[in-house]
Amino acid sequence: MNAPFHLTRPPRTPAPGRAPTLILLHGVGANETSLLGLAAQLDPRFQIISVRAPLELHPGGYGFFHVQFTPEPVIVAEEAEASRQALAELIPALAAEYGLDPARIYVLGFSQGAIMGASLALSRPELVAGLVMLSGRILPEARPTFAAGADLARLPVFVGHGVHDAKLGIHHGRASRTLLSELGVRLSYHEYEMGHEVSAAEIADLNAWLAARLAEGTGAVPQPVSAPNLEGGRPEQR
Repeated sequence: MNAPFHLTRPPRTPAPGRAPTLILLHGVGANETSLLGLAAQLDPRFQIISVRAPLELHPGGYGFFHVQFTPEPVIVAEEAEASRQALAELIPALAAEYGLDPARIYVLGFSQGAIMGASLALSRPELVAGLVMLSGRILPEARPTFAAGADLARLPVFVGHGVHDAKLGIHHGRASRTLLSELGVRLSYHEYEMGHEVSAAEIADLNAWLAARLAEGTGAVPQPVSAPNLEGGRPEQR
């Protein structure tokens, strides 16, 4: 992931000082544009950096690692580890390039992007202020890289998963809940009546969670964002 292509979007509601940042990680076979529709529905105080995964799987479609669904996912672990290491180098590089507030960098991933976000945040919690996992899972292959429990205790994590997910079944979401609870992170876990997608209810919960994170340490009351209208587009479904 040498100087990966990425897109940036400024906060829709700017405020004095350095804005909080959401780094978006897309799913397999998608690209850096696929989550911008979702980003437009999230808390407008965040600036957005949407990163393209390093492996070109087909024209316009990228991934962090190759995977086969047979029916459970079988991955190329070496590619996943290389992407994890590259993301760990990317976060400080982006912070330096854009003058980001290192204490307010959040990672949000969907599907394979959520998998990579978890691998990054659980191994290098000092690099992120929080993790959002949408319709993802935690790789068993990544567990040897995880930080000690004391280092993970401060990490807030939002997990959302559809009970009808046919790509990464709900058992993956529930396994993530169990493992994250054992690791001692500050977990907010949610299940939704949906498939491998993102729903309005999930985004409403996520916006409330993001508002609470921004209010932490300031004494401010969280300011939730209205639930979005998702008609006209959803994130990629892979």
